[in-house]
Amino acid sequence: MTKEEVRQAVVDILEDIAPDEDVSSIKDDVTLREQMDLDSMDFLDIVMELRKRFNIEVPESDYQELVSMASCIQYLQPLLKDHQLTS
Repeated sequence: MTKEEVRQAVVDILEDIAPDEDVSSIKDDVTLREQMDLDSMDFLDIVMELRKRFNIEVPESDYQELVSMASCIQYLQPLLKDHQLTS
């Protein structure tokens, strides 16, 4: 997956987890929690969706890698390099 495809995959997950949030204007370099009303359960839902949709495990020690869109893309792109984005 390209960086844009990884970004879109994260946006899709965020839309499912927080349907009332406006995900169209997410800034890459600001933490997702600052931009959206996400709590710790929402964050765990994001991790679970990554596992369900892409069959990847994100260990708890790596959770800090998913704090912003930019860090999500940087962390996930190598893990998703062989996946295709399906909509």
